[in-house]
Amino acid sequence: MRTFFLQLFFIISASAFACDCPLTNLSIEECNKYELIFRGKITSVKMCNNNFGEALFSIDELYKGNATKEFKVLFECGGACFQKLNIGDEWIIYSNYKQLNNVLLDWCSRSRKFFQNPKEDFYTVLYGNDYFDETKFLQKELGNHRVLEDVNKGAKNRNIRPTTTQTIIILLISIACIVLFYFLFNKFFKLK
Repeated sequence: MRTFFLQLFFIISASAFACDCPLTNLSIEECNKYELIFRGKITSVKMCNNNFGEALFSIDELYKGNATKEFKVLFECGGACFQKLNIGDEWIIYSNYKQLNNVLLDWCSRSRKFFQNPKEDFYTVLYGNDYFDETKFLQKELGNHRVLEDVNKGAKNRNIRPTTTQTIIILLISIACIVLFYFLFNKFFKLK
């Protein structure tokens, strides 16, 4: 009897920490809940800084939203539904924008990983369709959109403070221009 209660306790406590996400069906209504939907591969992962990690995806197919070819996806670290993101993994991402150039991956969204072995694909059991059926649906219903060109490459370092030497040079040039303007103004526009 005692072992029965111990087993029951462990089962209940284990289920309390299990991932509990609502089940959804693949439909246009479900896709409308998300601002960005794409299929891509992970090219780099930065793990957990202030409870958030970031994964850089190379987008293969963009179904909805605006994104550049290389796109950053933020994700929460920890939690019952957390999954490890590995370089080279292929995913279909359903997400909403957190900031202008990146999205936050909700572990309870329809986002799913591609598994080489179909027997490992637990999403098929959860969602009722496999990875390839989902990509076919997205291609048919949402179509492939053009990925944006990355035009912000030259704007990355705009907020870097000048060095002390640069600050002194800028200050001296500014003072010289003010003095020059003062003398020229007094020479040509003398007030009597």
